Amino acid sequence: MSDPIVYLNGEYIPLSQAKVSVLDRGFIFGDGIYEVIPAYAKHPFRLREHLARLNNNLTATRITNPHSEPDWETIINKVVAQQDIEDQSIYLQITRGVAQRDHAFPEEVEPTVFVMSNPLNVIDQAIFNKGVSAITLDDIRWQYCNIKAIALLPNILLRQAALDKGAQEAILIRDDEVTEGSASNIFIVKDGVIKTPPKSALLLPGITRDLVVELAETNGLAFEETVFSQDELSQADEIWLTSSTKEVLPIVSLNEQTVGSGEPGSVSRKMYEIFQAYKAELKQGKQ
Repeated sequence: MSDPIVYLNGEYIPLSQAKVSVLDRGFIFGDGIYEVIPAYAKHPFRLREHLARLNNNLTATRITNPHSEPDWETIINKVVAQQDIEDQSIYLQITRGVAQRDHAFPEEVEPTVFVMSNPLNVIDQAIFNKGVSAITLDDIRWQYCNIKAIALLPNILLRQAALDKGAQEAILIRDDEVTEGSASNIFIVKDGVIKTPPKSALLLPGITRDLVVELAETNGLAFEETVFSQDELSQADEIWLTSSTKEVLPIVSLNEQTVGSGEPGSVSRKMYEIFQAYKAELKQGKQ
C-alpha cells in the first residue's frame, strides 16, 4: 500500500498525486470539517450515522454538502475497495474551497472534498487488558465542540500535554464538569452504573459513544447520560474512553492515581465483549 488511491474533487488518483491549492480555506483558516469512519472487513462502520453527522456539521458551518448520501456511499466504498487491507480507517475532509484570503465567506466557491483510507490499527486484547493512563486538564477549546472541525490545535496541545506527562489521554474539565477526552468520549462506572456526559455543544457526539449507549441499553446494563464532576471522575470504580479507532479502552490510572483495582473492571470487560461481538456481526455483513 505504498501509494493508495484516494478521492479528490471528483477524481480517484494515487495519494502522491493529490494536490490542494495553498489558497484553500482549509489550509489558510482551518475552515472545514472531517469524519473518521472505521471499516471492518471492508464494511464501513455505521456509515449512515457518520454521514448524518457529516451533514449536520456541514449545515452548522454553512458549507454546502457536495454529495447526496448514495453518492457518498459510492465514493467511500470505491476508495475502500481499492485497498488490499480488510480493516481500514477512512478519513473524509471537506473545506469551504479555494478563494482569496478573506474572513468573509467567498461567493460561488466549490467545496474541496478529500477521501482516503489507511490501515485501521485497533486496540487489541492485550492493550485492553493492560489499560491506559490519563490526566485531567482544563478544557481550553471553543464553544462548538459538537462540530467536528479540522481546526484541532487546542486538541493537539491538550493531547501532547498528556503525552508529555506519560499519559495516553487528557480528560477535559470545564466549570468542574467532565466534557470528553482530547480525542475521545468518556464513560465512568460507579456502583455498577455506567455514566457518560449528555450530548451538548461542549462535546463531540461520537458514533462509537452512541453505539456503546445502545449496546448498554440492549444488553440490560445500568446506564445514565448525566453530568458528573472531576471529583466524581476521580472516585469512579471504572473509567473508559471510546472512539472510532480506540473502540472501548479502560483508563486504569488518572493523575497518577490508580482507578479502581488498577485493572479493567468487570463492566468494561463486559462492554468490550459485547462490542467485539457487534464487530464480528458487522464483518459478516449482519449489521
